[in-house]
Amino acid sequence: MSSHARVPSAAHAGLASPAQVTFSPAQLAEVRRLQGLYPDPRAALLPVLHMAQDTFGYVSLEVEEYVAGLFALSPAHVHEVVTFYTLYFQTPKGRHVVAVCHNLSCHLAGARAIIDHLEARLGVTVGETTDDGRVTLQSVECLCACEHAPMMQVDERYEFDLTPEKVDRILERLR
Repeated sequence: MSSHARVPSAAHAGLASPAQVTFSPAQLAEVRRLQGLYPDPRAALLPVLHMAQDTFGYVSLEVEEYVAGLFALSPAHVHEVVTFYTLYFQTPKGRHVVAVCHNLSCHLAGARAIIDHLEARLGVTVGETTDDGRVTLQSVECLCACEHAPMMQVDERYEFDLTPEKVDRILERLR
């Protein structure tokens, strides 16, 4: 683990015990409702993993095992899904998530320089969270806004046509 990896907050520190990874009765009813929407209940895995992440703060191995049990899947299958998608976090994430596109258009337009600038400004490398828990930095495959390269997603917002100066202004708003 990196020296910059965020230590679980008090709200999520209790996740070490699998016995504490349990949905409420209302959440379990929502899992069953979601599973009933599809011919194959496993199709509800993604939204249930989002629910788990919202509930527990991140998708730990214990959470993966719990969710696997809800779907009669192996924990390995759920782990493969969690590690495939960039929207699932396996460790506590920062209050803000900054995800820079590194795909071809963004790469050619200077995404590497933007990532280097963010790493220097935040004091972390891609995949890490700042010591204060404020920002998690990601480099992602594609955010589908090639015409505005280089670009990044900050929480739910897209930020386009990035320059180091624009990145600095964006970071200032993340206090």
